[in-house]
Amino acid sequence: MQINLLCIGKTDDKEITSLINYYLKRLPKHWNFEIMEISDVKNAKNLSPELLKKEEAKLFMNHIDKNDVVIILDEKGKQFTSREFSQKIDHWMNSSIKKIHLLIGGAYGFSEEIYNRANEKMSLSKMTFTHQMIRLFIVEQLYRADQILQGKPYHND
Repeated sequence: MQINLLCIGKTDDKEITSLINYYLKRLPKHWNFEIMEISDVKNAKNLSPELLKKEEAKLFMNHIDKNDVVIILDEKGKQFTSREFSQKIDHWMNSSIKKIHLLIGGAYGFSEEIYNRANEKMSLSKMTFTHQMIRLFIVEQLYRADQILQGKPYHND
């Protein structure tokens, strides 16, 4: 199985990058986890939010194949506990899914094309966070899920 985190733009905050790397080193190798930072759309400031989302969708779709599972991180998505999220990952691993993409959209979210392509919408919180912080939160939750699945004491209920 391969898990990819597809993000629009780069993380330029050194502290957040350092924390992301802290958890990246601890993720299981068999997940083949990769963060794919997609370059920002050129001349984005000259585009309407709707047109910008459509351009970002094209960039996302360049990385997604027909049989890939696409989970968008969206404030309107379903919320999971850490244990429920670990069970979801366990289900993916046991379902012979080859590739899972977790998508973090740009400043205006996702286009209808991405919403229509998504297999699921997932929310990490009802609150709004920066896109850079969400990268850290999802990587930490992936690590936590692995620890739960291994029965290790990292997670406390």
